[in-house]
Amino acid sequence: MQLTVWCFLDGNRAHEKQSAALTSGLRSSYVGEVNSYDVCPSITASSILLGRASELSSFPKPDFLIGTGRRSRLPMLAARHRFGGRAVAINLPQLPFRWFDFAIVPEHDRPPPLDNIILSQGALTEPLPDRPVQPGRGLILLGGPSKHFSWDVESIGHQVGQLLLQPFNWQISDSRRTPEGTMASIAASASNVHIVDWRSCSPMWLQEEMSVAEQIWVSEDSISMIFESLQSRARVGIIRVPSRSRANKVRAAVQRLVDQGVVSDQKEEVSVRSEREPLDQYLLCARALLRRSGLPFR
Repeated sequence: MQLTVWCFLDGNRAHEKQSAALTSGLRSSYVGEVNSYDVCPSITASSILLGRASELSSFPKPDFLIGTGRRSRLPMLAARHRFGGRAVAINLPQLPFRWFDFAIVPEHDRPPPLDNIILSQGALTEPLPDRPVQPGRGLILLGGPSKHFSWDVESIGHQVGQLLLQPFNWQISDSRRTPEGTMASIAASASNVHIVDWRSCSPMWLQEEMSVAEQIWVSEDSISMIFESLQSRARVGIIRVPSRSRANKVRAAVQRLVDQGVVSDQKEEVSVRSEREPLDQYLLCARALLRRSGLPFR
C-alpha cells in the first residue's frame, strides 16, 4: 500500500517545517509506504490550471496535498482540481474552510467547530534527533517584538541573569526579531554563557541542541519555539515578555501550558521537574487525518 503526498512550499522555512512534520507523522503512522514530492513556490495556481506545470504531471497522483502559509493555498487547490486528492491546510487557511478537505489549526487560533478541522496543540514540529539528555546543559532562546508582544530589554536581561545563576553549561541564541542591543546587554553581565548569533547557526543546530538540553527557556512571544522545545525531553521554562493588550491569544495559549504544568515561568519549578516525553503533535494530527480519511494507521 502506498500513500502519495504533495507538499506545497512557499519559501518560508518555518511553514515548510510544519508541512514536513505532518509528512513525517504520516510516514510513522500509515501502515504502508509514504512517498512525498515537493512542489516549489514558483509553480502558480494559474500555471497548474492551464497545464503549464509539466513537472507535476510526472508525479504520481496525490492522496494528500499539504501546504502551510498563504502562498501555498491557491496552488494546492488548483492541483486538487486538476489531479485529485485531499487538500490539507496547516494553520488558518485565510480562505473559506469549506474549500479544503481538512485544516489542521492550533487551538489558540480558535477556529470554528467544523467537521473538517483538526485541532493541534500549537505548531506542528518534526521529531528531534534521538540523543540522550546531557545533565547541566541549558539553552535559552529569545524572540522579539511581535503584534502580540512588546519588548523590555531590562526585564528580559534580569530574568536571563537569574537563570544564569544556575551552574549550567548555558547557550543563548537570538532570532531575526531580537532587537539590537539585547544580546550585548546580556553578554556584558554574564560570563558563564555562550552567545550564538542566529545567523551563524547551521540548519540543524537548534534541533541538535534541543535534543540534548536538560533545560530550555524560551521567551513567551515565540510560540512556535515553545512547542518545538516541547518536542524534546527537556524541562521547559518561559521568559515573560510584556503583552501589547489584555486580549492576547498567544499569552493565553502559553498560560494554559503553565496551568497544565507542562511549562513554568518559575526557575525553582523547572529545576525539580522530571524528564518529559515529547509532545508529538505531529503524530496525533497525522493519525487524526488518516482516521478521518478512512485510511489504515498504526
